[in-house]
Amino acid sequence: MQPKQYGLFSLPVIVGSLGFFVDIYDLQVFALTRIISFRELGIVGDAQQEIGENVINWQMAGLMLGGIIWGVLGDKRGRKSVLFGSILVYSLATLANGFVQDITTYTVLRFVAGLGLAGELGASITMTSEMLPKEKRGLAAAVIATSGVMGTIVGYFVSKLSGDNWRLCYYIGGAMGLALLFLRMRIFDSGMYKSAKDGGVQMGNLSMLVNSKERFFRFLRAIIIGLPTWYVIGVVITFSERFAKEFGIAGFDQPKSLMLQYVALAFGDLTGGILANYLKSRKKTLYFFYIFLSITIALFFITKGGGSATNMYLFCMAMGFGAGISVLYITMSAEQFGTNLRATAAISIPNLVRGFLILMLLLFKFLRSDQVFNDYITGAWVLAIVVMLCSWIAVFYTRETFGRDMNYIEK
Repeated sequence: MQPKQYGLFSLPVIVGSLGFFVDIYDLQVFALTRIISFRELGIVGDAQQEIGENVINWQMAGLMLGGIIWGVLGDKRGRKSVLFGSILVYSLATLANGFVQDITTYTVLRFVAGLGLAGELGASITMTSEMLPKEKRGLAAAVIATSGVMGTIVGYFVSKLSGDNWRLCYYIGGAMGLALLFLRMRIFDSGMYKSAKDGGVQMGNLSMLVNSKERFFRFLRAIIIGLPTWYVIGVVITFSERFAKEFGIAGFDQPKSLMLQYVALAFGDLTGGILANYLKSRKKTLYFFYIFLSITIALFFITKGGGSATNMYLFCMAMGFGAGISVLYITMSAEQFGTNLRATAAISIPNLVRGFLILMLLLFKFLRSDQVFNDYITGAWVLAIVVMLCSWIAVFYTRETFGRDMNYIEK
């Protein structure tokens, strides 16, 4: 008996879309309120860069650890349990962030929020990939991702309307997540997952990702493919006010650049889902986005951000569009692994991608230091070359997954 298959705008897709909306809002609320919240907590000047990178690193460490934990639980206990548990953890942590009075508590809560945020997107795409027909998997992922990144847009306007009351942004994020819990109660695990588990298959065995050389490199390549997205988000956009300063551009607003970048990223994700469906290939679509992003990053540094705030906003949007590959690499992650490892892989991979931002920031710090280039901009474009080159190689050696049958088991 074939498992029941759902439509493109069925409840699992709608719930996944709303969940990712809250996920991205809560993930980016720190970037949106970093400057004003640090100022209130007495952190000013160059300390904002160093402490800001530290807080982001702890948040990303939470995402890495949470990705592994929720991934294993997603296979052992079910995709629904992850969707329910993860949103509870990050909503409570985000709510508590509104009450902090010192940077240590701030950092700890961003780490806990990272733990919770790790389960959202991968579990949603795993579930919809198993429930929808193969020709609609990428489109469903595009709907989820496009709806989700709108969370940054809402977060931007909330932060602007809140003025100096940055704590309100955290209260709203936590409240939205808790409200979504009630809708989550109406969804169920896929028939494909239930059949595998009821059939006595060993589910969520983390060691299977490393006990096979072929499977380990398949897993590692899936992580590397997504790195350009977080180079753009975590290095260029999060610290875009510093780039504007280095380029001599006045009147630049970092929260606005983040919002505009996510608007473009939403269109990128939507375009990626549609284009992959048209080309019947996720790899060819990735090549298109990599070419576009590589050219855009090169022009960004060559023209020094375009020479004005307006032009730099346009560059942020162009890079955001080129970085809109979340749909592609997360869907590919789900399609590359069997039902017994699908959640483990599809949940941990996007969070390890996010977690690799720690290594990127450390490498960026080293490249711009006195011991190497002693220049902020040079360090940034050299890092871009390293990230893009590794990603190109990873895509080249990754097999095409479009239209692949999902109902199989990893041995």
